[in-house]
Amino acid sequence: MQHYLKRSAVAACAAAAALALTAGTASAAPSTVWTVSPSPAAFTAVNVGNIVLTATIPMTCTASNASGTMASTTGNPATVAAINTMAFGTSGAPCTSVLGNVTTVAVTPWDVVATDYTASTGVTKGYIGNVKANVSAGVCKFTVSGKASATYTNSTGVLAVSSVAGELTVTNPVNCGAIVTTSTKPTFKGNYAVKVAGTTTIPTIVGSNP
Repeated sequence: MQHYLKRSAVAACAAAAALALTAGTASAAPSTVWTVSPSPAAFTAVNVGNIVLTATIPMTCTASNASGTMASTTGNPATVAAINTMAFGTSGAPCTSVLGNVTTVAVTPWDVVATDYTASTGVTKGYIGNVKANVSAGVCKFTVSGKASATYTNSTGVLAVSSVAGELTVTNPVNCGAIVTTSTKPTFKGNYAVKVAGTTTIPTIVGSNP
């Protein structure tokens, strides 16, 4: 009987601990204070690896860069940075596709929006908002707009963009036939190394609650 009672007590303690853990996780409040360091500041971003926009067919850029401003803020979701320039490809290294070279003209500003922060990893989750770009692939032309899911890692300074189908939409397709239509669900994927403009300093984003 004593063995049974001891075993029951252990089980009860384990259940209570699991319940407490679950309750603590469920009650965790999202960050509403976002501390960007340095702030305010200008930043630059350069691609790390290929940048790929897929609208039925992949369009690959081996060169891409961006610049803008960042600052601490409050709220959730919260805009922690503005992308004021975004370039895809260069004259010597244009973006390419099976339809021919690709020209992508970003209509800025775009927004860097934070929604969640994990202190143990220093990773901010969110998205690039207000995305709009006019794309030409050979004779096919169309506009992409919407948002793209992204994360930012403080330790590396990498802004990783990885949109999912449905976040971006296509409008005004011209000479694209059935390849790119208004039903196409584009995706935008790629990594950017972010630095404080004119320096080698990696900026940080930290979310917290007051």
